[in-house]
Amino acid sequence: MNNETPPPSPRERLYRRERRSVPAARAFAREALADWGVRGRADDVVLCVSELATNALLHGVPPGRGFLLRLWLLPCGDGVRVEVHDSGDGVPAVPLESGGSDEGGRGLLLVSELADKWGVAEREPGKVVWFECGVPAD
Repeated sequence: MNNETPPPSPRERLYRRERRSVPAARAFAREALADWGVRGRADDVVLCVSELATNALLHGVPPGRGFLLRLWLLPCGDGVRVEVHDSGDGVPAVPLESGGSDEGGRGLLLVSELADKWGVAEREPGKVVWFECGVPAD
């Protein structure tokens, strides 16, 4: 018999295609992490959530649609996985050059630097952009 406590259920929320969805997604992520007792790297996770939510709104969510934010602890409780589901087409990629004065295009670069792993998966319709961050045990 296994005496380990199972990880908490995933947290998820739908957001509309509107500006206030990004700060709402950050607050939702911060609340979930706090409820789970995740303090280490919480700021990294919240920043990555903000970047992916922004990208979903700018590039992945068609008019009249929204995006789904899903967070959960990894099975051993030593990390967090975050997914942003949208119904837009295209495959996001890290820009080849990070220089220049253009304000855009840095979101996935930040995610690739802060997260331990990240990627893009297909869904019908659209895609899922995800990342994982290891978190120290409290």
